[in-house]
Amino acid sequence: MIRDEDFIQSKQVPGPTKEEVRCLVMCKAHIYQEDVVLDVGCGTGGLTVESAQRAHKVIAIDKNPEAVSLTQQNLIKHKLLEKVKLIEGDALSVMTELTSFDVLLIGGSSGDLPQIISQGYEKLNLNGRIVVTSILLETRVEAVETFKKLNMTLDVVEVTIAKGNITDRGTMMMGRNPITIISAVKNEYGNP
Repeated sequence: MIRDEDFIQSKQVPGPTKEEVRCLVMCKAHIYQEDVVLDVGCGTGGLTVESAQRAHKVIAIDKNPEAVSLTQQNLIKHKLLEKVKLIEGDALSVMTELTSFDVLLIGGSSGDLPQIISQGYEKLNLNGRIVVTSILLETRVEAVETFKKLNMTLDVVEVTIAKGNITDRGTMMMGRNPITIISAVKNEYGNP
């Protein structure tokens, strides 16, 4: 895993996804060398970079041109640019042009989460994985409801992480935002 401080960051673009959360997302995504990964809402590129270290190819999408630029800078910094196709645009529009992929990571949805999951499911290869990271309660509910409608095998994990801040007197634990990781697998028993 790449340390948080090893990413180029900006106050205008969220991210990177914190190191401990990236670790769990990668675990839930089960990315293999031959996989094609689609990262929706790539932000500064934390999950894009981690995915590019594991996958055959990554397609990273964000509506924000500054996010796409930061992701590109981070890919260059970590020598992974050649494995990633960066696209500035709307995920729903971009996904219509894609043939298929093995893993769909959703970190930002601009309020279109059910549609992104459903459209992604159609393009997802058999045994493909979808992983949604959520800080909003409403996003968690939308993801779970959508996965259930698609009859996908579902896993939900809520994570609360505290990092130690070393002081003169001792170590003060500083809590970070709780995050929910909702993952699902497309299996042969899912709805067509």
